[in-house]
Amino acid sequence: MTSSDPSQRQHAPAAERNREPILAVLRRVLPASGLVLEIASGTGQHVTHFAAALPELVWQPSDPDAGSRASIAAWTAETGLSNVRAPLDLNVERTPWGVDAAEAIICINMIHISPWTATQALFDGAGRLLGSGGVLYLYGPYRRHGAHTAPSNEAFDQQLRSRNPAFGVRNMEAVVALGEAQGFACGEPVEMPANNFSLVLTKR
Repeated sequence: MTSSDPSQRQHAPAAERNREPILAVLRRVLPASGLVLEIASGTGQHVTHFAAALPELVWQPSDPDAGSRASIAAWTAETGLSNVRAPLDLNVERTPWGVDAAEAIICINMIHISPWTATQALFDGAGRLLGSGGVLYLYGPYRRHGAHTAPSNEAFDQQLRSRNPAFGVRNMEAVVALGEAQGFACGEPVEMPANNFSLVLTKR
């Protein structure tokens, strides 16, 4: 699906704020070339920003929401980038994903706004798609050792759970353990602005 209608473009202020700090980490951890699959791409602001900054990589955005896919396509058309593929209708809990292999997978701000089964499915799929040395990059808020890292995160967690009891800020250790069960080694968490973290997991 492609679109050149600017009215389809959605804007997320958080994506504008965090795209540069995230890009700084991605520059260090992503491979020099290959396919990067983005899970839950949302508006498309992230993928187009990253694709413009890292043109040697091919970017495959995805989102299960049709409105988000239209926004991704519109952002891509607006930027004229040739290294961003048309967005996939991808729900991590449904297989196949529509991608057979990738050099890296990134997933930004999904784990806390989806059921835990989605996180499990994310790691299952990443284990299938990524070869040895493949990178899984995760960004978002986490609890550490069972405790929130800031009062604002605790309030956010309560807000999420009131909207859907299956949502919520996850324990970082539980997420890392899921990765280890799928053959991923997690490096030292990277502290990010606004009490978020980057987790970089590498397939053994």
